[in-house]
Amino acid sequence: MTNHVPLREQNIIFIGFMGVGKTTIGQKVSERLNRTFIDIDEEISREFGMSIPEIFKEYGEKTFREKEKEYVEYYTNQKFQVISMGGGAFLQDEIRDMCLKSSIVFFLDMTWESWKERIDILIDSRPVLQNRSMEEIEALFYERKDIYSAHHFRMEIDSGSSEEAADNIIGLLELEWNRNE
Repeated sequence: MTNHVPLREQNIIFIGFMGVGKTTIGQKVSERLNRTFIDIDEEISREFGMSIPEIFKEYGEKTFREKEKEYVEYYTNQKFQVISMGGGAFLQDEIRDMCLKSSIVFFLDMTWESWKERIDILIDSRPVLQNRSMEEIEALFYERKDIYSAHHFRMEIDSGSSEEAADNIIGLLELEWNRNE
């Protein structure tokens, strides 16, 4: 981590494939650390006054990605935030670099077998999954997994509750903070 901001003050960012629990776990971590929680997709949705699938349909992915970059740049210049990134945010080199230089990045990792059990509740709300076969979705899952390999910490979340994941993340953060004081 190459930032002049003290480690304890740096943002905490959650990355990972869509539907792995970045928002749920991020909210729990932010509550326990008394930090502001930011969901980049929610911020974009609020600005446009429509859902992410509607934004993709009306304005296209390019417009969405540009707006995503603006929000990430704004929030990574803050301190004491817990930020949930959309599943495709790290596809942009600039976003990835901003996050890795300014914040503590947690990759929430899940196996394909565990993730595909969630597909029924995700398919309608995720434009990137629309009109794709299971084979295409699986290929996307592994393609994105390679992109998420740029992180500071990896948390396996196949089993256990979101509360347990939040506890484990806070435990790791406290160890890291104490080690660097």
